[in-house]
Parts: sequence; structure tokens; C-alpha cells
Amino acid sequence: MNISKRSLTLILLVINSFFLVGQEKNDKLLTIDRIYNSSEFRQEYQSPIQWIENGEAYVIIEKSATNNIANELIKYTTATQKREVLIASEALQINGKPITIESFSLSLDHSKILIFTNSSRVWRLNTKGDYWLYDIASKKIRQIGQQLIPSSLQFAKLSSDNSFVIYVYQFNLYKENLATNEVTQLTFNDGKNVINGTFDWAYEEEFGKRDGFMLNEKSDKIAFWQQDVSTTGTFYMINNTDSIYSKPIPIQYPKVGEDPSSTKVGIVDLATNKTTWIPVEGDAIQNYIPGMQWVTNDLLLIQQLNRKQNELTVWSYRPSSNEIKKIYTEKEPTWVDLDYPDISRNGDSENNLILVDNNESFLRLTENGTWRNVIKVTIKTGTIKKITPFNFDVAIVLGTSKDQLYFIASPKTSTQRYLYATDLQGRGKYKRITPEVFSGINTYNLSPNVKYAFHSNQSTAKSKTTDLINLPNHKVLKNIIENKNFKEALSKLSLPEIKFLQLKTENGIEIDARVVYPINFDASKKYPVLFHVYGEPWGSVANDTQIGLWNIMMAQKGFIIVDMDNRGTPCLKGSQWRKSIYKRVGVINASDQAEAAKELLKLSYADTKRVGVWGWSGGGSMTLNLLFKYPEIYKTGVAVAAVANQLTYDNIYQERYMGLPQENKQEFIDGSPITYAKNLKGNLLYIHGTGDDNVHYQNAEMLINELIKQNKQFQVFPYPNRSHGIYEEQNTSRHLYTMITNYFMDNLMNLK
Repeated sequence: MNISKRSLTLILLVINSFFLVGQEKNDKLLTIDRIYNSSEFRQEYQSPIQWIENGEAYVIIEKSATNNIANELIKYTTATQKREVLIASEALQINGKPITIESFSLSLDHSKILIFTNSSRVWRLNTKGDYWLYDIASKKIRQIGQQLIPSSLQFAKLSSDNSFVIYVYQFNLYKENLATNEVTQLTFNDGKNVINGTFDWAYEEEFGKRDGFMLNEKSDKIAFWQQDVSTTGTFYMINNTDSIYSKPIPIQYPKVGEDPSSTKVGIVDLATNKTTWIPVEGDAIQNYIPGMQWVTNDLLLIQQLNRKQNELTVWSYRPSSNEIKKIYTEKEPTWVDLDYPDISRNGDSENNLILVDNNESFLRLTENGTWRNVIKVTIKTGTIKKITPFNFDVAIVLGTSKDQLYFIASPKTSTQRYLYATDLQGRGKYKRITPEVFSGINTYNLSPNVKYAFHSNQSTAKSKTTDLINLPNHKVLKNIIENKNFKEALSKLSLPEIKFLQLKTENGIEIDARVVYPINFDASKKYPVLFHVYGEPWGSVANDTQIGLWNIMMAQKGFIIVDMDNRGTPCLKGSQWRKSIYKRVGVINASDQAEAAKELLKLSYADTKRVGVWGWSGGGSMTLNLLFKYPEIYKTGVAVAAVANQLTYDNIYQERYMGLPQENKQEFIDGSPITYAKNLKGNLLYIHGTGDDNVHYQNAEMLINELIKQNKQFQVFPYPNRSHGIYEEQNTSRHLYTMITNYFMDNLMNLK
């Protein structure tokens, strides 16, 4: 058949128009590749800052315009935003190669800067690396510990007079004289079992402890932690891929029921280099010391927790007299929290108590009552005064001015967070500082003088932004992060509607649910429902935050996506809500999730035959418990890095919420998913990294064995040498989420 050129042109135009229409439509939809294999939706993040001059200025890392590497330090005058280059990119060149600034600290007189770079991992975080000292006046740079193994120093600190640096090297404290370059070893160990100035795996993971020493203001004494891990069991992970012979990876990891490391605290007198051990009462193994801080040059506060973590004692200690005094005790029938997990917290705290009244008192968040409130304790007398006598929870304390306390709370809904202020006298009045326009989750980095703050805001309706503001009027001084490119990229997509529901279970428990609806939602149709879960005391999920791109993609594919928070999660719903999970992890939280799911699935558009659930870590455990215990509800599940057997996890976390297995082992068994594996009826995909130093891969193999024993069919996918986050090595995240997506598509969306 002959076709004229004109006809052919018309045909090509029609085909091309269809292609363009299809392309335009596809641009509105996300794919795995667009999320994980492109920079299309890259967000901006604020660089680390250090407040100086009591908050009237700050220093921040910026990328060099010449090499696009984060190796310039810029000082900004806070009020005027006057910009001053402290370290130019050209000054951070070693043998022609630029140094990347990972973190930094300024000397007290701001004349010198310690730069941390070339870091490597210790336990779970990069806390070991190289330190360089930069002199602002001379513009000269020198390496600290240059005669030692590269990338091997930890937590270097300058003395107050800039004459020496203290750091940790191979689990010992060292002093380096900056005038003579003389290096003096201050602590000594056997090179294997004693840790000085830093911490073992469990303290880092569960107490947020990494930096384990501190100089007093005069820099004539060092207070430090020492841990003896000689009796801690060694767990071996196996590397099968980097050699033709497997390599065991040892990690000293105290399992639940096993004794913690022996921990004590000491003081090095830098005039004599001799160590004095602080005579804290109690057994060094059966008690934890998760907090210590200088109050004056001759006064320390030491926080001690008993093994069960239901009794906190605060001690004062004076090195000059060797006098130790118990000044505060707090007891609970469940557990005492130190670092309250909350969506509004910026990273881990050091468990330091906030000092007020010219360092004569400290503040403490307590759960002894209906609500979590702030008390003030006088150090000299131990006198206690309630500062926030409110009928709602304080989420976290941010800081204080001379007469004001700044804290995060959300009296009306637990799904949001706002900044409030009250007086330090406990008069019972408070004021919301966050303007009404900033709905959702608000976080703050307050200046020491509490005149300024970096304020970040996000919600389901708004991507994260960060501003520099004045306090208390909350006036914006500068837009720091607007995420314009990210917002523009999002605006081109077909975005789902998001609603918050309150579901009341049959036993009267009200559960917050965040529901993401499918694109082009039609209430007359039936949709598959995908529950995302966590459900343990260390996190909440039904928050008013921007949702992830993967959730948007799944909504575009036609899923209803639900996040719910059960009892035991750190919601601002009172102490009874949070503490009711004690000794019932895996029981009460799973029951709440299932009962709330039943209520949600009563919605006419929810397809009860196509219900999925997935979660990571504690959420992986929850997924398994829900699949095994409630097969009539959940048809398909994906569990990632799950604790299948509570007796395999670390002692600090599991014993805090479950007690000691020597006393109530059956409750550990009752809460463990492996106990109910025999009930599996639906589809299960289990995913775990073989290099997971947190939730060990043995959980996978224990569960696999039990499922085989029970003749249950399932799928499992190990990621070689990946850690708990399963992100290492090229293409891992893309591969992981492709697999999860396909599994739910095959077993829920495409179900016939």
C-alpha cells in the first residue's frame, strides 16, 4: 500500500501527539527510578551550625564556589546577617587536595577552629576520623595526632587557653601539647576490653552516648567514663562476599538478660595526670551512668540508673573534697525516661540536665503523674518545684532565658508540635510562641541567649522549610531553606489527599490515623489498604509531616496508605498512654493496631480482601505479630529488619520496656512474633541485612527455621553485609523498594 508524504506526516503527527500526551501524564506519576535513581526530588538540608557570642553570631559550613565541596566556614552576625569568611576554601588544601568539613568546633576565644574530616564508622556512627587545627589569625593549619594512624581520633577538644588538645585514640585519652607537639597518654587499657572516653555499642545506641569525656571550664580536670566489656558476650556477623573465605565480624553486644558492661566515672587531674575514681554507690555492672556534666570547676552532676531503669539518682560530686551526695531520686513502677523520644527533637541529646538559677538548680522532665511535666531541683538542698503544672504533656525542653522556660508541646492534638513559653516560677501560665500559620511539626535550635532560633516547619500540606527568627516575637530574619526546587518538582505531580482520623476501638481506645487516599479517589470504589506500622516506645508515625515520595507513588498506584499510633508510642496523650505497654511489647501494641484496623476497614471504600501491612525494625516486629495473630485482617506483609525473638535484642532497650527475663521470661515469649509463626496464612516477605549490628540477622534465621518447622510458605531476602538501615553499596535502596513495591502490587493490587 502506497502512502503519500502528506498522509505519512499526518500519521506521524498523530502518533507523536499521543506520545506527548502519554509523556505529560507520566510526568505526573512517580516511579522507583524517579525516586531512587535521579536527583529530581533532591531536598535541601541545613548545614551544622555553632552559636557563638551567646547567640549574637553563628558559624556555618558552606560549599565553596570554586570546588563545590563543603569546606568553607562562614560567620554570620545574627541580627544583621553580616557575612565574614573564617576559613576560605583555599586555606583547607592539603597537598593540593581540599579538606571536607564534616563538623567543627571553635575555641572559647574564637581564634582557632578544630575541623573533623575523613571520618569512619565506630559501632553505628562515624565518630572516628582526622582533626585539623586552623589558626584564624595566621591562617595556618596543622594536623592533630599526625603521628598516629589516620582516621583514628575521636572527640578532640581544645583547652580553654588553647595550649593543648584532648582526644580519644584506640579507647584511651591523650593530651597533645600544641607548643611542643608532645603527646601524653592519660588512660591505659589492655587494648581490647577497657574503653576510656567513649562507649560500647549499647550505650551509643540506647543512651545516645558517644563522646565520653569533658574538660571543666579551667581545663585542669577531665571527667570521663570507663567501661569494662570483658564480660560482655561477643556476637559474630559473617562477611561472605569480600573474600573467598568468610570473615567473622565481632561486636561486643549485651543481649537481653545478660549483664551490661561495667561502667565507672573518673577524673584526670591534668597537673599530675593521675586519675581519681568517683565513689558512686551501687554495683558498677547492675547500674548505668548515662549522664555526667560539669556545673562549676569543682562540681559535677552524675546521673545513675538502676539495671531495671525504673529508678534514677542524681549525684553531686566535688573533686576537691571527694564528697559525693545524693540530691535527687525518681522512681517509677515502669521505667524512667532520660532522652524523651519525640518527633520535635533534633538528634540525640547528651542526657545533660538543663542548669538554671546561675547553675544552682537543674530542670528535669518527669512522668510521675498524669502528664509529663518539668520540675526544678535545687542542687544544694534537693528541693523540688513543679514548673509546668499543666494538664497536658511537655514533649521536650528546649532552653531557658533568665526567667522563661521554652518547651515543645501540643495540647490539642498529638500529631503536631509547637513552641511554648512559661515562667520559671511555676505560676501556671503559658503562651504559644509558634504563630498559627505554622501548623504541623515545628522544631527549633535556640541560641544560648534565647533571642534567636533556627525554626523548621513541615506538615502534610507543606514541605519542610527553615527560617532564622527572633524570639519571642517569632519574626523571620532570613529564609534559610525554602526547598523551591523540591516544591516545584512536587507541584508537577498528581498528589494525594491526606486526612487525619480518630478511630475508637471496641475497648474505648482512641487511635490517631493518618490516611493517604489514592489519586482520583472515588468513595464508590474499593481500594486496597496498606498499613505502615511501628508501634513501640521509640517512635510515632501518625504525624503531621510531609509524606515520603514512596507513599505518594503507592497512592498514585491506587493504595490507601494508613499510619496509626497505638498505646505505648511516644504520643502526647498522658503517661498512662505511654507506659501501658510496660512488659506488654508485642501484645498491647499489636492488639491496638488490629482493633483500630477493624474500625478503619469498616469504611465503605476499604477492600477488606486486600489488606497489607509493612514496617521496619520495631515496625517489622509489629508486621509479623499482626500477620501471625490476626490473619483474618492482614493478608500480605513485608517485615524489614524485625526483632522476631525479643530475647535476641540488646539489654538496655528491651529490659527498659519489658523488665528482666530472669523474672518474667514468659512475657518476652508472649510478645515475640516467632511464638505465633504457626498461624501464618497470608503472604510474607521477610527482608534483613546480614550485617545488621542492631537487630541481628539471627532473627531472620530463627524465624525461617520456625516457619519451615510449621510448613509455612513465605519469601525471604537477605542483603549481604547491609546494616540495619539497608542502604550500603550501589543501588541498594532502589532494589529494596522495587521489591517491596512489586510484592504489594502482585499480592494486593493485582489480586484477582
